[in-house]
Amino acid sequence: MEELKFVLVFVLLALASSFASASDPSPLQDFCVAINETDGVFVNGKFCKDPAQVTEKDFFFPGLNTPRDTSGPVGSNVTTVNVAQIAGLNTLGISFARIDYAPNGGLNPPHTHPRASEILVVVEGTLYVGFVTSNLANGDNRLITKVLNPGDVFVFPIGLIHFQFNVGKTNAVAFASLSSQNPGVITIANAVFGADPPIKPDVLAKAFQVDKKIVDYLQKQFWTDNN
Repeated sequence: MEELKFVLVFVLLALASSFASASDPSPLQDFCVAINETDGVFVNGKFCKDPAQVTEKDFFFPGLNTPRDTSGPVGSNVTTVNVAQIAGLNTLGISFARIDYAPNGGLNPPHTHPRASEILVVVEGTLYVGFVTSNLANGDNRLITKVLNPGDVFVFPIGLIHFQFNVGKTNAVAFASLSSQNPGVITIANAVFGADPPIKPDVLAKAFQVDKKIVDYLQKQFWTDNN
């Protein structure tokens, strides 16, 4: 019986550990305002400023009420507010973003956040949003979508490919909160076709089951955009 209890406790601790490591570590003090000084040492996060030198500026970012330019190729603009913009976010496990979408098809293209789940609220316009699951038992990847209007909220689980698309005739705006001070982003098309150095075209042609000329064209497009 004692051995069984030990095994159960071990399993529970292992599960708790896996959950704890699934997001940013919990802070061990009120705050740890980030500084860029490293002295050649790199840590998982940022070094802390002396608390006596912390000011309100370390917790502040202005201007998220200002519309952004959406005239780029995909018709969207993401304004991130993470630890790079607000040093006081260091160790707090959260970040924020404003996303602007052009009318008639503004797109925040398929991408993932490797270190964060995301909760998004629409404040203006109409968005078609969705995410794709990892492989199910039958090997399929399920697409889960919803059309959102102002006031609607949608969640994108950590690490899953997701997108937002403006299906309305007017500008759209959404705000998102993410469960990491530094969620990271991998935009699928840019990463696959614009990687530096490029992925060998033969690899992509076989993976996507298309002619190598198509891969060459796409790599030229994204390599130009990314470099």
